[in-house]
Amino acid sequence: MAYENIQYEKRDGIAYLTFQRPKVLNALNRKTVEELADALRDAREDDSVRVLILTGAGEKSFVAGADINELAQQTPVDGKEFSLFGQAVFRQLETLGKPSIAAINGYALGGGCELALACSIRIASRTARLGQPEVKLGIIPGYGGSQRLARLCGKGVAHELILTGEAISAEEALRIGLVNHVVEPADLMPTAEAIAKKIMANAPLAVKFAMEAIEHGLEMPQEEGLFLEATLFGLCCATEDMREGTRAFLEKRPAQFRGR
Repeated sequence: MAYENIQYEKRDGIAYLTFQRPKVLNALNRKTVEELADALRDAREDDSVRVLILTGAGEKSFVAGADINELAQQTPVDGKEFSLFGQAVFRQLETLGKPSIAAINGYALGGGCELALACSIRIASRTARLGQPEVKLGIIPGYGGSQRLARLCGKGVAHELILTGEAISAEEALRIGLVNHVVEPADLMPTAEAIAKKIMANAPLAVKFAMEAIEHGLEMPQEEGLFLEATLFGLCCATEDMREGTRAFLEKRPAQFRGR
């Protein structure tokens, strides 16, 4: 599918979303976020897509943040709408029902870090730098960073990264739990694809329901989260994939899941 600011390809069950504005380090403007939303709708509706991998064009940047030229023109009303729009698109990614992997190949700052936070799994190149530098521009994170970073890494870490605005290395991001893995640049996409293939070997509905249990359960008291887990577990027991998976295990053969 042809877009101006992103490249969207589908191969062997994986949808590849590559941000392509290298002259501005793949910064997010309104059009780019609109194109992302459109690609996500396609990925949601295409049953052949099992996993998404998001990365940036070039060697320097995943997504370096918002487009400052566009951001500088925001009025208070525009700014709130701009934030709500971006939050909605990133939430669409987060609740897609299909896992997403951020392959962070360079700068992931501001909106780029927030985009990575909305993904299911984050893998960083050893050369990556991550951060929320919005306070240096007189603003705060507007695409969910103040909420997701605190939930993922804890309140203390969120306070330090957001209030100082300083970027951190990939190794530090790994230490605080912001990314899952740090790899050499040449290994970034192969690692993301290897994880995607491991996910794709499992039952599609089980993957979807497990993501729902994690995503929605995190926002609930534990007792309610456990009830949600039990309900989704029961739904799994009604699927053909559950019958196939248990039968294949007992018959000592690979399961052939069909997403039913």
